[in-house]
Amino acid sequence: MTKAELEQPRRELPDLREMTQARVLLGRFGAGLPTRVVQSFQLDHARARQAVWSEVDRAALRQELSDLKVHIADVESMAGNREVFVRRPDLGRRVPPEVMQRLDALPQRFDAVIVLADGLSASAVTVNGASLTRAVARRLEAAKISVGAVILAAQARVALADPVGERLKARVSIMLIGERPGLSAADSLGAYVTYRPETGTPDSRRNCVSNIRQGGLAIADAADAIVALVITMLKTGVSGVGLHAAAAKLPAGESPHS
Repeated sequence: MTKAELEQPRRELPDLREMTQARVLLGRFGAGLPTRVVQSFQLDHARARQAVWSEVDRAALRQELSDLKVHIADVESMAGNREVFVRRPDLGRRVPPEVMQRLDALPQRFDAVIVLADGLSASAVTVNGASLTRAVARRLEAAKISVGAVILAAQARVALADPVGERLKARVSIMLIGERPGLSAADSLGAYVTYRPETGTPDSRRNCVSNIRQGGLAIADAADAIVALVITMLKTGVSGVGLHAAAAKLPAGESPHS
């Protein structure tokens, strides 16, 4: 380094703590961390555990969504309880036959079905589930895309929307689900949108919108993105990894029902 470079005033670096929710620049106290940092970690860890092991109050959700002009129904996966659900992801993707039969009483052959599921964060559904569901449903209605039902799913993984959507003969399934909590956020929702859902659908046929929460992707923006995906899927008949290429071939102004 030259003398001229050494004599230049030092530029202040940005505070990384203002740019990320990750744990950076924590400081030190002797050989350890400051007490406030340790306590903050313990609190976030407790929130993450609570998100995974808590149950969603589906009765309260049903009340919050009662203003929607759609049928609301409950389903439970084959996992049965949280302990089994955490240990057996495969059971969280399947619906017992007797529960599946209850779906036959719901409207069928609609454009979309919305599934609101606990997933790995009941906290995310409790905090953000009703608001996101309402925002998506109202945007679909404004776009003249029919919604057959909102399904409140317990002990559910993403793929549970496949047999549900298949049974209801929905053109598109929209799974809104609690995402795996981290130590910076325990209340994040993810949305997984699938065209022509059916049992055994691979993940490559889904499109995802994630990190939906305060401090992440705002609910209004997430709902716009989800409905845009639905419209494009109805236009192209494609979802997943091939959606972008299929959408590029569409003529401008085409109706989602054409």
